[in-house]
Amino acid sequence: MLRITGLAAERFEAFYWADRNAFDAGALTGRAFWQKLTSEAGIGASESTIDELVALDARMWMTENSVMLAWQLKLKQHGLLTAIVSNMGDTVHQAMERELPWLARFDVLVWSYLLRITKPDLAIYRHVLEKLGTRPGETLFIDDRKANVDAAVAMGMKGIVFTEVERLRADLIAVGLDREIPLP
Repeated sequence: MLRITGLAAERFEAFYWADRNAFDAGALTGRAFWQKLTSEAGIGASESTIDELVALDARMWMTENSVMLAWQLKLKQHGLLTAIVSNMGDTVHQAMERELPWLARFDVLVWSYLLRITKPDLAIYRHVLEKLGTRPGETLFIDDRKANVDAAVAMGMKGIVFTEVERLRADLIAVGLDREIPLP
């Protein structure tokens, strides 16, 4: 995306994150997000360039973690419900649905743009709890952003900030969840 836009990394990051929440909340489509970004950055972008940026953006968010995917299967085999609560815009979600067959293994999939709310808004957590049919105290929320985990914890969920699998394993043990659920 840096190569296509020709922007320096710091400048690209500023434009990229300026309207990302609007995209993830469904206020902008993926195409509109990239059209706005390139326009505000002073880049003349053709429709094919916008298409390429949309595709690259989606691909960037689809990095698979095989250990975490195997853990999700273990959790399911132990009779536990699993969900994805994702701040994602339309074009990223569409690409994920096309390319990630393992999404179907989750009991609940919550995409922010469809609800028009993003994490850490408490409404998105209430929504997933309702869909799962679980109470906050019996629900573990794992996310890579502390603010999102803090919001889940404020609702009464157990929460862990994810950085890497080894750290997650240690955190699960530290809070005693290794006695209740299989470890990754």
